[in-house]
Amino acid sequence: MDNSFWARMHGGTTHFPIALMMASVAFDVAGFLLKTNPPNPRSAGLHAAGFYALLLGAFGSLGAVVSGLMLTRGDVWGRGNLQRHHLFLWPAFALLIALAVWRLVVRDRASRRAFGIYLTASLATAGLIGAAGYWGGELLLNG
Repeated sequence: MDNSFWARMHGGTTHFPIALMMASVAFDVAGFLLKTNPPNPRSAGLHAAGFYALLLGAFGSLGAVVSGLMLTRGDVWGRGNLQRHHLFLWPAFALLIALAVWRLVVRDRASRRAFGIYLTASLATAGLIGAAGYWGGELLLNG
């Protein structure tokens, strides 16, 4: 398969994890901010939406990473804008997978404090994913 196939595949798969991670953070922050004493059923629904958005984003990131590696012929670091893209991408990918695993294991049994720490990591991950996306766009536009 030629690079144009992988370029199209990468362009088509990268937007799902970006959007889903942002949505996951938004849902979880909204659910966290709702009063929990007494428990608010809307909070549980928002956390469920955040959970599934995170899982879908983590799953979708696998296609984005594989297609990106095929596009760069396995160059995991690169130079210039590719290096800047990877500087943000690899920590974002690792955090995204780690957060998804944590949510799968913990489910809804996390304390409020533990979930607050999770949210902080989620916000950092969303920021890293946004920066990786920015540099990916710069790479596409300016090489």
